[in-house]
Amino acid sequence: MTLGNPSQGMVVLQSARAPDDVIARLRQILTAHNLRIFADLNFSADAAAAGLTLRPTRMLVAGNPKAGTLLIQAVPAAAIDLPLKVLVWAEDGGTRVAYNDPEYLGHRHGLSADLLLNISGFGTLVENAAGP
Repeated sequence: MTLGNPSQGMVVLQSARAPDDVIARLRQILTAHNLRIFADLNFSADAAAAGLTLRPTRMLVAGNPKAGTLLIQAVPAAAIDLPLKVLVWAEDGGTRVAYNDPEYLGHRHGLSADLLLNISGFGTLVENAAGP
């Protein structure tokens, strides 16, 4: 189920899976599609190390350097949104999964339709990881 408003740039999905399960599936699906995981940020572990409590909250930063470089060559400011990110957190007994809508990023940076193809499938991969 989609909760976010893609016209605002962010898509938020609801998942029946636990946050760690979504992260594991994301890692598997993204790497299977030749996307490199550049970072796995565990905000709740960082909070615990600082003596604070935070619900399970993690972010993967992933992309394909060949595909992303083409976007950055065309529009250097696009690098502010690349590599792509997926945020996963526990909420109300479930899990939320959020990512920036590639079409929104295309509009934001004035990317051509050809360049947008480099990132357009990202949402489908995220939805597959969050889904049943």
